[in-house]
Amino acid sequence: MQSDWGGISTLVAGQESKVSFIVNELGYSRRFHFWCTDSQDAEHTYEGIIRSLEYLGGTTEEVLVDNQKSAVLEHPVRGVVRFNERFLDLSHHYGFTPKACRPYRARTKGKCERMVAYIKHHFFQRYREFESWAHMNQLAEQWLQEEADQRLHGTVKEIVAERFAQEAPVLGPLPAQRYDTAYRETRIVGWDGYLDVRGNRYSMPSHLTGKSVTIRIGLDDTLRIYHGDELTAMHQLQPASQGWVTIPDHHKELWRNTLQVERRPLDVYEAVAAWS
Repeated sequence: MQSDWGGISTLVAGQESKVSFIVNELGYSRRFHFWCTDSQDAEHTYEGIIRSLEYLGGTTEEVLVDNQKSAVLEHPVRGVVRFNERFLDLSHHYGFTPKACRPYRARTKGKCERMVAYIKHHFFQRYREFESWAHMNQLAEQWLQEEADQRLHGTVKEIVAERFAQEAPVLGPLPAQRYDTAYRETRIVGWDGYLDVRGNRYSMPSHLTGKSVTIRIGLDDTLRIYHGDELTAMHQLQPASQGWVTIPDHHKELWRNTLQVERRPLDVYEAVAAWS
């Protein structure tokens, strides 16, 4: 399977938006899948590859990528390719061998580049406006099944869907557990029991104050916090204008300890002042 990114501007929810779409095409049948989003970073690259494998119903022996940093850290003209460690982790999870396009040799990824142009000149010409990103991707998969899969391919001279029927049985099985494409970062929980994430604050269980935790931010803005291997809290990201995000149970112990203030006896002068 070959993988590549394309981009275009179009209307999403009434706003002119820059759309990035990742195209993944099978080498034999020329069947392809694409996924539209707003970023070409590593996490979206991995998510796009996974969605394509799920759409196609199995894994391939190899995945050929361009030399973007999300997958390839170093690719000298004469030397060994150094892949991104997380891309290698993804490849091990799905059982494919990562391959990188040879530098300055465009024909090694020509099929995918042609599909980028095909999508721009067909899908994005038919559909010029979308209600949301979800609506765009829903229309994309509908268009793939109704048009792209049914086309007579100019090179192999066969209907793509019919040729894929020969290829499908040799695809490998998908893993039982989906790979986690969330952003991963390390944070220190504040002494007030809150965690700073992307401009807002989120409550944490009080026993973790001052401790280091790992956060995972999903592409759907779900925030998961781990202490070691234990999932300790979950939140949905929201803008700071909506206020800090608090789960009351997180701070029960913290408030209990705060309110347990020792009361000392009044001295004579304080007693007189209080009486008067």
